[in-house]
Amino acid sequence: MKKVLLMFMLAAGFSAFGQKDSLPPPPYLRFPGVPPLQLLLGDSTTIYTKADLRKKKPVVLMVFSPDCSHCQHQAEQIRDNSKALEGIQLVLATMDPLWKMNQFVERYQLRGLSNITVGRDIAYLLQAFYDFHSLPFHALYNKKAELVQVVEGSMTIEKIIELTTKG
Repeated sequence: MKKVLLMFMLAAGFSAFGQKDSLPPPPYLRFPGVPPLQLLLGDSTTIYTKADLRKKKPVVLMVFSPDCSHCQHQAEQIRDNSKALEGIQLVLATMDPLWKMNQFVERYQLRGLSNITVGRDIAYLLQAFYDFHSLPFHALYNKKAELVQVVEGSMTIEKIIELTTKG
């Protein structure tokens, strides 16, 4: 009897390993609007929030690191194509210190561009909200503030414009 009971317990234990985890979807899929941003701007006093976004304009939320070469290349593309991106709000967020963020902004000449906001994610909300694993990370929203697509890695300017302006 003990052998039968032992075999049953072993069989039950192994079958548990075959079950798939039923994890809930990441928050951005359950709440597809723009998340409640809290970005500290380069002046170290101003907090940029979701309420600061312009209504009826597409939004590209890009999470970056100043040390990431792909992020640096993406910033060069944004700077070099700033005229083509004028109709899109670009919100660049990092978790790195402000001094690194400000160096990045200066290096890629992003400060004077009216449709670009760069800030530090002081609440560390974005990584948990989007559950991304590589940078740069992009969340693209149309002019109705509806999530269009999320992309991990670099994107062409043409693809950004195409995705945010459709629908």
